Amino acid sequence: MGDRYNIFSQMEHLQSKYIGTGHSDTTKWEWLTNQHRDTYSSLIGHYDMLNFIAVAENESKARVRFNMLEKLIQPCGPPPERPEDQ
Repeated sequence: MGDRYNIFSQMEHLQSKYIGTGHSDTTKWEWLTNQHRDTYSSLIGHYDMLNFIAVAENESKARVRFNMLEKLIQPCGPPPERPEDQ
């Protein structure tokens, strides 16, 4: 029983420390938004991947970076409507 409690306390610690790990109340929209933001920030941070995307889209590196930074705001669109009872 002690091991099980220890595992749950470690999971709770990770979930409170890192937003992207989610928790029991994470919605599908929140999970996808975190995944998209992680992907865009990783692509922006890796110079070679940014170059690859710029060549593939036939755009300048600055334009591709700017577009990705804009997509970080709401990568999956606006949040869905929540029911009134919550």
